[in-house]
Amino acid sequence: MSDTSSGIRGPAIFLAQFIGDEAPFDGLDAIARWAADQGYRGIQLPTHDPRFIDLERAAESQPYCDELKARCAAAGVEISELSTHLQGQLVAVHPAFDELFDGFAPAELHGDPEARTEWATAQLKLAAKASQRLGLKAHATFSGALLWPFFYPWPQRPAGLVEEGFAELGRRWRPILDAFEEAGVDLCYEIHPGEDLHDGASFERFLEAVDHHPRARILYDPSHLLLQQLDYLGFIDRYHERIGMFHVKDAEFTPDARSGVYGGYQGWVDRPGRFRSLGDGQVDFKGIFSRLTQYGYDGWAVLEWECCLKDAAQGAAEGAPFIAEHLITRAGHAFDDFAGQDTSPARNRRILGLAR
Repeated sequence: MSDTSSGIRGPAIFLAQFIGDEAPFDGLDAIARWAADQGYRGIQLPTHDPRFIDLERAAESQPYCDELKARCAAAGVEISELSTHLQGQLVAVHPAFDELFDGFAPAELHGDPEARTEWATAQLKLAAKASQRLGLKAHATFSGALLWPFFYPWPQRPAGLVEEGFAELGRRWRPILDAFEEAGVDLCYEIHPGEDLHDGASFERFLEAVDHHPRARILYDPSHLLLQQLDYLGFIDRYHERIGMFHVKDAEFTPDARSGVYGGYQGWVDRPGRFRSLGDGQVDFKGIFSRLTQYGYDGWAVLEWECCLKDAAQGAAEGAPFIAEHLITRAGHAFDDFAGQDTSPARNRRILGLAR
């Protein structure tokens, strides 16, 4: 198990699926100790619940952030990253989803999309400063979506609709990205169906809209790519320079004569594409860890547990050793260095028969 800068760090766990109203999941100290007892060294911390972090206070107070880090260290973990998935979703919401997504915002903002967007934007800017004060280098979020109701082109999309949607998305996110630039923190968008940034092509459109902003990065989660039938290993080859975060999550896709990628409005158990606990699905994690190591990724490997069959406690207990077994300590030298010899330009020319 390694958590040095020489390679991928881990294991870590995203706490969003575990926080609740019963011990040990109802407060930071208890859930941090629980995570450490499971074998995790890092916790990815959602920021929408003040029982775990007061985001505004974290943005304003270095002593408070130092206290948070000390409490986590006393429990045996460190904060790997903060997350604003729920708030990021609200930066861009199509009216069709207003009522559904109002639940992610304070009650006084329900029914007021403009105020809700302003609140979400402010939350992201607070998260940039809080991440800086905590000494973090990356932050997790969703892009939100203005275009998701039109992902399938029927009826035919009006000319310019997609372009205008991404232009508006860029206008909303550019000031947020600038805040993260000022804080020295990468903003990593989880590539996820339901978001306008749901595959490589849509991420490229977004990059164009924000002038290839250096802080616009990818939260790589292979489960969402597998369920879309993307080449999730080739995705790393193509976008590795933009990958700033890694969710370790498994999935399986078993289509039949009745249902395929779109799922037929079925529940998770009955869909052809299902999220699974680590090791129970089809994702090639050996290939993923090898690719990320090859390209020098040195961030955290973070379990995101979602499974329609297995209990969360079992998934968490199995997740830490699974990640630990896949961590690769990057080679410090070439395996054939023992056979190397001194060289020079003149010697190379002699070997090639170009000089005597």
